[in-house]
This record gives sequence, structure tokens and C-alpha cells, in this order.
Amino acid sequence: MNIHEYQGKEILRKYGVAVPNGRVAFTVEEAVEAAKELGTEVCVVKAQIHAGGRGKAGGVKVAKNLDEVREYAGEILGKTLITHQTGPEGKEVKRLLIEEGCDIKKEYYIGLVLDRATSRVVLMASEEGGTEIEEVAEQTPEKIFKEVVDPVVGLTGFQARRIAFNINIPKELVGQAVKFMMSLYTAFVEKDCSIAEINPLVVTGDAKVMALDAKLNFDANALYRHKDIVEYRDLEEEDAKEIEASKYDLSYISLDGNIGCMVNGAGLAMATMDIIKHYGGDPANFLDVGGGATAEKVTEAFKIILSDDNVKGIFVNIFGGIMKCDIIATGVVEAAKQVGLEVPLVVRLEGTNVDLGKQILRESGLNIVAAESMADGAQKIVAQVG
Repeated sequence: MNIHEYQGKEILRKYGVAVPNGRVAFTVEEAVEAAKELGTEVCVVKAQIHAGGRGKAGGVKVAKNLDEVREYAGEILGKTLITHQTGPEGKEVKRLLIEEGCDIKKEYYIGLVLDRATSRVVLMASEEGGTEIEEVAEQTPEKIFKEVVDPVVGLTGFQARRIAFNINIPKELVGQAVKFMMSLYTAFVEKDCSIAEINPLVVTGDAKVMALDAKLNFDANALYRHKDIVEYRDLEEEDAKEIEASKYDLSYISLDGNIGCMVNGAGLAMATMDIIKHYGGDPANFLDVGGGATAEKVTEAFKIILSDDNVKGIFVNIFGGIMKCDIIATGVVEAAKQVGLEVPLVVRLEGTNVDLGKQILRESGLNIVAAESMADGAQKIVAQVG
């Protein structure tokens, strides 16, 4: 789950991480009022969307008076920002962060992420702040420093100090930088983050170490114990189909292709997408209905797939272990009848109650193409769509 920058800063502030003062605004008048409350000579007007690269897309402006705040807020609110993370369709700006100006002396990068190769949290840092870390990694990888955190002891002071010295934080500010990193790590662990990225971390003219930006992502599987984080969810920033899927506990991610996929098991779902690509097709989604799905759940999954106008065919690939093939078949038939299925449908069933499942499909009276294997099913749906 993603949240906005201003929400991330609210969380970090509670953990003692230094961030600039700011106010959220949903209208031009609220933006001007927020600037008045801050009372600083310079204000920054920042678009709030769930994507990076806002500055390059014109979503961050420095205002030197209230008139400029009004002008920039009017320009940015309602604007569709297209960045390297939004895709070509972009995202409409519906809220702003009005923040006090900052005398930036130097920009750095600090990030915490879970390294799946080691199953440990890694602290990453670079003195090349303000640019995408991917660019730094590609062009000057020697400027990225890492510390792997032992989960038993957590981030240690000496690790944070080593990072501070490696990225050339001024000696007199190393203590501040260490406190900043330790607090960021505490927030990361206690709030079950998957990413905590500060880009840029800045050293200011009045000798402060501060987070000028904050990107926090959270492990969706841990949200049940963080009701405060769930309240930050902005549904307008999420795909409507993914929101609907979450209501039925379906793992759904929208993609750009035209072949809808319904599979049980995340690994099988990934393999299904791979084999569709292998035979020249493009999956329209990742969809794992889970091991204990009911006919109703399968029906809803079907409806979600078909709500995507790009879908020109559907491939159902089920291996019945916990999930019985007859239940899947019943759900597929029910869904096809409810939505008035008009696109090609290929179904591959294998496992528990497979013969009964195939019988239900055969006797449904629907135009369902049976597949004998995953490869056979992928080839058939690609041929039907093509």
C-alpha cells in the first residue's frame, strides 16, 4: 500500500525524523491559507500523487509570495502529471502539500528496503541525492553504499555512522544524521514498511539534517495491525479493479495486455503469464483467486477481469489441490451466465475432482474451449485472441 508524501512525513515526525513544516490543501484557497499559516518567506507547492518524478513533470514549484502560491496551486491542481512512474496516462493531481522553504546546502539519498536475496532490511545511501537512485546505480554504482541490518540487533549506531562518513555528511552533523537513520529504521520496522525512501535528505544552511521528501510503502499483509495506516489509503490513486478485488480478498494487479488470466496460486499465476508471453500473447492481469475460493469468489473474479475493456479473451488455469476443480467450474459457468460472456474462454483444469469439473463445463451449454495442459491452453487463447 502506498501513501502520499505529506502522510509519510506525518508518520516520520512522530518518530523524531526531522521534516519541514507543511499543510495539505485540496483547493487553491486552502493552499493560500496554508502558506499564510506557515508564515515563511518562501513556500513550496508540491503535487501529491502516488508516483515519483513530480518535479521534472512540473508538479513542484517554489513560491516567493502568496500570489505565486495562488498561481502555482491553480496550475497544478487538476493537472495530469505524467512521470516515469505513472505511465503515459498520467495521474490527476487532487491535493497539494504546501511546505516551508528550505535553505538547501547539499542533497543526499537514504533508503530502507527489504532485500529478498538475504531476507534482511538493507540501508542504502548515496551523496547523489535528488536524482533517481536507479540512475545512480546504473551510471555511478560506486557512489551507493549499503548496510545489511541484522534483525536480531537492528540497525546499529556504528552502521549508521559508517554510512554518514561514506556519503560525506559534514563531520559536525554526523550525530544528527545517525539519529535520523536510527529513527527512520524504527519507523520502517514498527510500521511494517516495504520501502522507506528519503530523496533528497538535505543538509540545510542552518546546520540541520532533514527529509525534504518521503516515500513510504507498506506491506499489505500487515495492515490488519495498522488501522492508522489504512486510514491514509487514497482510493482515487488506485485502480478501480484492484480496489474491487481487495473486497473479495483476491490478489489482482492490472496489466496492459488483452488476455485475462484467472489462476489459483501466485506461482502458477506468474508461470501462466510467462507462458502466454512465450506464445506471443499479452496478459491483461495477474489474478490469484487463492486456495480456498468459493464459487461466489470465482464469479466476482470473473466480473473484475471482464470489467477491463482491453480483455479480448480469458484463460482460466486451475490446479485443484485445496481448491476443487468442480467449484472453479461452477463459478466459471455462473459468472459467464451473469455477465453474458462474449469473449473466447479457454479453461485448463487439473487435480481434485477434475472429471466432475470438466463435466460441469461440458454440460453448461457455453462456448468453452477445454485445454489439456498449461501450454495447450496458452496456445489456444493466443490463437483465439489473435
